[in-house]
Amino acid sequence: MSGNQCCENPPTLSSSSGAGQVQQLGGLNCYVSGLADSQFAVLLISDIFGYEAPNLRKLADKVAAAGFYTVVPDFLYGDPYVPEKQPISLWIKDHGTDKGFEDAKPVIEALKSKGVTKIGAAGFCWGAKVVVELGKHPYIEAGMSPPELVKQFEAALNAKPEIDGFVKIFPGVSHGWSVRYKDDDALSVRSAEEAHRDMLDWFAKYLK
Repeated sequence: MSGNQCCENPPTLSSSSGAGQVQQLGGLNCYVSGLADSQFAVLLISDIFGYEAPNLRKLADKVAAAGFYTVVPDFLYGDPYVPEKQPISLWIKDHGTDKGFEDAKPVIEALKSKGVTKIGAAGFCWGAKVVVELGKHPYIEAGMSPPELVKQFEAALNAKPEIDGFVKIFPGVSHGWSVRYKDDDALSVRSAEEAHRDMLDWFAKYLK
């Protein structure tokens, strides 16, 4: 989660990307998309490159189109990782996922105060650890993350049949491909679209 592979294929960030808008929720800037009066919300938690990544916001709009109020919080406080500035090993010291977990709580409370009754969360690389922590507590009803140790996750889920889980391995794609794919990489685009459909099916099953 903080190795060199996490730094591959950095996106070109854009504060104006996406069809949604930036609002304050729980004291954080958040990219939001979809109907604010929906009872169902999904948090998308970014990787180290933050909430202005165009593909991440594009995914948020896709989730919103499926009927979920979608929120992408800026857990990095306007300080996403910039490979040219410092090594990832230094950056991660000031951007721990434990802080992301704590910062997620007031965002979730803000959503509930708006009438949201069920919340799901999906995390990417850095954000996956935040989702795992949220899933240990009754903050969310469903979670999705693309963990690097996916086979170990699969083994753990198989050992607990009372917990519903779904694991799919996508061969031939690079780290972070589901939100960092290049439009001219047909395999990554196709795999990302498939992963996005699986995610939407998962949230539809457990949130609606």
